[in-house]
Amino acid sequence: MKYVVLLRGINVGNLVKIPMKKLKTLLEEIGSKNVVTYLNSGNAIFESSLPAAKLTDLIGKTLEKEFGQKIPILIKTSMDMVNIAKSIPDHWKNDETQQTYIAYLFSDIANPELINELPIKKQYMEIKYAYDAVIWNIKKENYNKSQITKIAGHSSYSKMTTRNANTARKLAEMCND
Repeated sequence: MKYVVLLRGINVGNLVKIPMKKLKTLLEEIGSKNVVTYLNSGNAIFESSLPAAKLTDLIGKTLEKEFGQKIPILIKTSMDMVNIAKSIPDHWKNDETQQTYIAYLFSDIANPELINELPIKKQYMEIKYAYDAVIWNIKKENYNKSQITKIAGHSSYSKMTTRNANTARKLAEMCND
């Protein structure tokens, strides 16, 4: 089966630094095939015969042993990634006028009701839930009004990992290759 691993909180600020070449090597060492990384933000696509739960445990232990720190990881199937990307309206982009992000949710918070719990002002943005992900689009002039940055203070924040729409679409495209 083809999977995508999304590492949370790496290569940002002073947090854990994980070179993508090293991630690729580690995934291959645990038996993953056809490993391809994308960007420096902890995205890798690979094939494995193991179930997602086993992979999560195995990858987590391997990364902790190698880097001395527990790194939150989320495993999605390639079909999940494709479905999430298809759920992003075509006109939602990242450009000079708007921002579109996807928060991929860990299973213990994956629930459409999460949107109602977030400390944001929905009248200044468009937001939707699809396939265990929250997808939002904010026009640049409404960014501060939306209070989107308050998500970082919410109890669910440590159980999500975000990517912009360009990355989400590219990962989905790579899943189809």
